[in-house]
Amino acid sequence: MKSEFVNIVGNPNVGKSTLMNQLVGERISIATFKAQTTRHRIMGIVNTPEMQIVFSDTPGVLKPNYKLQESMLAFSESALQDADVLLYVTDVVENPEKNMDFLAKVQKMTIPVLLLINKIDESDQKALGDIVEKWHGLLPNAEILPISAKNKFGVDMLLKRIQELLPESPAYFDKDQLTDKPARFFVSEIIREKILLYYDKEIPYSVEVAVEQFKEDEKHIHINAIIYVERDSQKGIIIGHQGVALKKVSTEARKSLEKFFGKSIFLEVFVKVDKDWRSSVRELNNFGYNPE
Repeated sequence: MKSEFVNIVGNPNVGKSTLMNQLVGERISIATFKAQTTRHRIMGIVNTPEMQIVFSDTPGVLKPNYKLQESMLAFSESALQDADVLLYVTDVVENPEKNMDFLAKVQKMTIPVLLLINKIDESDQKALGDIVEKWHGLLPNAEILPISAKNKFGVDMLLKRIQELLPESPAYFDKDQLTDKPARFFVSEIIREKILLYYDKEIPYSVEVAVEQFKEDEKHIHINAIIYVERDSQKGIIIGHQGVALKKVSTEARKSLEKFFGKSIFLEVFVKVDKDWRSSVRELNNFGYNPE
């Protein structure tokens, strides 16, 4: 039996969650065009009779401005500690020397590091050659693979390389397990994804979602969820005129949840103000932002 932890790290908005979903073959991580979409470390587990690969998606690496971002960075740094293989994702537009503090930690790692240059469909051969050369200087021990996660270019080759690096080890999780997260986690993430897609500016970054009730039978799931915001003005924006905006988010979330769970969903969503939740350690712990 072969098993390993393959942890995905990198700066915000380089395509880590899209890559994770392609590798796992399931929609485990929410992926939008907005930075800082992923806030947690999320595991996706690939099982075959001969092997188990535990992939981890992590938040984009950034210099924290408040407690929530400190927790997000801690999730990313924890992925450096237990990786058997590290996937460092960049793309063709970001500055390779962004967040050198984190990169310095990657430079010291003795495990295999695969440097993935994503979004190569947005570049040309010469520019890509320059990017590869620059990265070779920064991470000389890394294997460099150009990919396009969105178009699935290079993903099969990457998976084959990961399988070649698998060490002999017993499975870490049950063979029928797909992720380490409970159902409630995916409910809150899917609702948060719709908020990221439908609201502008700071609203998505001031929002957290908590599932108060999750009752399931053979055919139906009844869910009560609360959207927490930091200010009364944000509550008004989330709800919208005569509740139209909240109804749209709830409807789109319900459709995605029915697809995700394969059951009929009854979804009730409420909005509450919780001032400064992003800066309160106690509140962040309640929302699951404790990387230990």
